[in-house]
Amino acid sequence: MKRIALFPGSFDPFTKGHEDIVLRGLRLFDEVVIGIGNNATKKRYFPLDVMKQLIEKTFERERNVRTITYDDLTAHTARELGATFLLRGLRNTTDFEYENGISQVNRYVYAEIETVFLITSPPLAPISSSIIRDLHRYGQSVDDFLPYSLSELNKLNRDD
Repeated sequence: MKRIALFPGSFDPFTKGHEDIVLRGLRLFDEVVIGIGNNATKKRYFPLDVMKQLIEKTFERERNVRTITYDDLTAHTARELGATFLLRGLRNTTDFEYENGISQVNRYVYAEIETVFLITSPPLAPISSSIIRDLHRYGQSVDDFLPYSLSELNKLNRDD
């Protein structure tokens, strides 16, 4: 049976920390599906369709990675994909407390799902999407924290 892991998140933006989790996840799973969840109650900073394109470009040479968007419960999406694993990264104990609760609920909704936590690589632990958004909002370059350049994002925005 193929070992498929769904790596869910808002990825607003997708960071080098996220990229690290995907690449390390590929050593554990046959396929990693990056699932960009669409939360109707949150306004995105970076457009969802553009972020999807940037993530796809980041992994264009990885045939076992694909990117989807979804607007449903993560557990439902995992079941539809045939994924029996959720892949999550942990930077600190606060992340663990939050993710532990979510993993319990996902297991309640979809009993066959197992959440696998990978500890973020130490140099990437301080990176968070919210910090990157704040830096960017106030004009600070954030390309060092991203696996792509924001000039690519600006180009994609102009093409739309």
